[in-house]
Amino acid sequence: MGDNATRTASDTTTDPEIACPISPVVDIVFSRWTTPVLWTLHAHGRQRFVELQRRVSRITPKVLTQRLRQLERDGLVVRTYHPEVPPRVEYEISELGRSLAPLFAHLSEWAAGNLDKVDRARREYDGDPAR
Repeated sequence: MGDNATRTASDTTTDPEIACPISPVVDIVFSRWTTPVLWTLHAHGRQRFVELQRRVSRITPKVLTQRLRQLERDGLVVRTYHPEVPPRVEYEISELGRSLAPLFAHLSEWAAGNLDKVDRARREYDGDPAR
């Protein structure tokens, strides 16, 4: 018997990346605050921290800093430091980040066509006394 014959079904499903090959992408792109930050940078171009914070409402400066660092680490955002007095830092979406635009456009289309159905399903579910 070969190696494949000795593997069990659970061997192929324990690793989430094997069970769902897009899970690393979902972890990167759809982490809390990532989508609003990328969307804002894509829509409004290069921005300073305070501009970005103003446009992404309800995000704290600490969380925005953490998210920007992670996005820079992942190659989705470019940070530019200008050694002026006072120093100026700007953020913009990278070419890699821009490559996500078709995905976001598709999700936006899906949302426009289906969020009302999701809302209706939730109301039906919540209104069912058997639950």
